[in-house]
Amino acid sequence: MTANNPPHGSSYLYLMFALLFVGDVFGGVASTLMSSYLPDVLKDVVSSTTEADSDRIGAIINAAYLFGMMFGGILMGFFSDRSGRKIAVILSVACLGLFTLLTSFAPNWQTVVALRFMTGFGTGSVLLSSAIMVAEAWPARNRGVALGILSITIPVGIFSAGLITYNISTWRSAFLIGIIPLAIAALGFVIFEESEKWKQDKSNSKAATGPKMSIFHPSVSRDLLLGSVIYGSMLIGLWAVFLWLPSWVQTLVHDSDGQKERGISMMLFATGGLTGGFVSGWVSRIFGVKKSMLTCFAATFTLTFLLFKMNDSLSIVAYAEMALIALFFGMSQGVLNGYIPALFPTAVRSAATGFCFNVGRVFTASVVFFVGWLESAMGGFGNALFAFSFVFLIGLVAAFFAKEKNMIEA
Repeated sequence: MTANNPPHGSSYLYLMFALLFVGDVFGGVASTLMSSYLPDVLKDVVSSTTEADSDRIGAIINAAYLFGMMFGGILMGFFSDRSGRKIAVILSVACLGLFTLLTSFAPNWQTVVALRFMTGFGTGSVLLSSAIMVAEAWPARNRGVALGILSITIPVGIFSAGLITYNISTWRSAFLIGIIPLAIAALGFVIFEESEKWKQDKSNSKAATGPKMSIFHPSVSRDLLLGSVIYGSMLIGLWAVFLWLPSWVQTLVHDSDGQKERGISMMLFATGGLTGGFVSGWVSRIFGVKKSMLTCFAATFTLTFLLFKMNDSLSIVAYAEMALIALFFGMSQGVLNGYIPALFPTAVRSAATGFCFNVGRVFTASVVFFVGWLESAMGGFGNALFAFSFVFLIGLVAAFFAKEKNMIEA
């Protein structure tokens, strides 16, 4: 088997990719839909009418989702290495769809919190399992491009959530969209085939003697640490910005209820992210992964300052800055989707990648939670969000010390 002759035909690869792409898109929808409808959800499920209580419960709802993503991504990584890529991705998509759907029927905010945790579990799982499946199945010459295109699923999902918010007035109707990922999981059960790389590694492991490799093996630990810091730094900034962006936009709207403005901001944010992710494979091929990562961290820090510190009203400039931040967010996700899995051997690839992708979410969830609490203390969402954007500088330093590594070897 050569790099250009994968074990599956091109028709299977494209069908597999299409299903994984749609499944991941609904991870983006699930991530953003609650943020877009959060003011309406809180009015419906919170009995207290005080602004402080609403901000506190909104922060808990957002943080629960991110904690769910963390646990889903890490635990599904170990499950995938042990039980296979196919079953991992099917269970991930099914979990995402089921709990998104059930959110439509939540009677109170405590139930919303629990369902958002499980929806996050599904999202974290599917983003990991789909990336690993594509990374191990796709031909080496186009693997980076495929993973870059896969990374645009989150912004496509954000854009879709913006469209839903713009056109569907009730949040309970919007969350019925969860039926689609359930259908994708059913199709995947019939269509997906197991990763040849995973099957080969399992056969070799059974024949091998001695202790099994773990993600904390000395040969893996340095890359595990750097990968976690690099990915986690971008993750903190990304989620803090886009989960609270609609609330920040709401504070700048004075002549309407803000629903359409929130929807427009999400669609612009998604468009920038989609463009960045789509071109990321070609960008990293031309300039190298390391230079691409450094550029993304420097640009997101600078643009976050411009957006949240230099705007006191919604304007074309503010909307353009949202799109540009998202452009570099999207580019970073495409680059890292290819870079992080390539750091690790097949035996621990899913678990180690899941660790890098998700260990930062414990800090991300804390940040998102405290943004809600610090909004009043720091004089607004803009100041709180910019304060946390300094995490991009941590990622910049970590990326500087990272080694140049392109793609998984065929």
